Amino acid sequence: MSMQQGQAHGVRRFGRWNTLGLYTLCEREVLRFAVVWTQTLLAPLVTSGLFLLIFTIAIGPRRGDVMGVPFTQFIAPGILMMTVIQNAFTNTSSSIMVSKVQGNIVDTLMPPLSPAELVIGYIVGGVARGLIVALAIALGLALTTGQVPTHPLWLLLFVILGSALMGGIGVIAGIFAQKFDQMAAITNFIITPLAFLSGTFYSVEALPAGLREITHMNPIFYLIDGVRFGMIGVSDSSPLLGLAVSVVSVAVICFVAWTLFRKGTRLKS
Repeated sequence: MSMQQGQAHGVRRFGRWNTLGLYTLCEREVLRFAVVWTQTLLAPLVTSGLFLLIFTIAIGPRRGDVMGVPFTQFIAPGILMMTVIQNAFTNTSSSIMVSKVQGNIVDTLMPPLSPAELVIGYIVGGVARGLIVALAIALGLALTTGQVPTHPLWLLLFVILGSALMGGIGVIAGIFAQKFDQMAAITNFIITPLAFLSGTFYSVEALPAGLREITHMNPIFYLIDGVRFGMIGVSDSSPLLGLAVSVVSVAVICFVAWTLFRKGTRLKS
């Protein structure tokens, strides 16, 4: 389709991209969580604050330093990233799941949007929600504990990659799940365990050798470890290795999501 033909049909294109349609989808995905901010943004902030408070009161005074930093400062980045990835996953998975259940997923599939544009649109919503949640938690940490990021650019990079990865996984889960209880099972038995068992509350160096090797095969470990490096300047693995693993993981997940949209798996039947 030429640019003139695209404009004639009300579609503004840059090259082969439907820029107007992509912008509209991104805007919709952002507004989905923005209009209910007390549930999607304030609630995660309160939950992460409670996690930090409980661990500080119950364990902090007796735990001592971990990797040369106080226990509270060590777990704060893990709690931040855990909250970010859970919210990014929820944003994309719930968007597709609700559309399928309500029968209006066709409103997203019928416009002239390519599979790549659909993937980008959904993931942008997850990344936006993850970034806002991360900013709120980081601001809360700065105000309450005086903890500020040691390497803010690394922190930002890993938050974006983590949000994109879990947003893409949320797209895949939303496509495959047919009922809300199936989505709940994915969240409870896959997403939450992966987040909790990725060094959120501990250093993986304290694990037995076998569990340590298993943890290093979990891409979420590198996301949490990278955020920890960005926040407090220490990590269990090299940030460059974590960056490489995260980029490859995001690329693989996005390709899978693109393939599912291209084939219309569980969407067009």
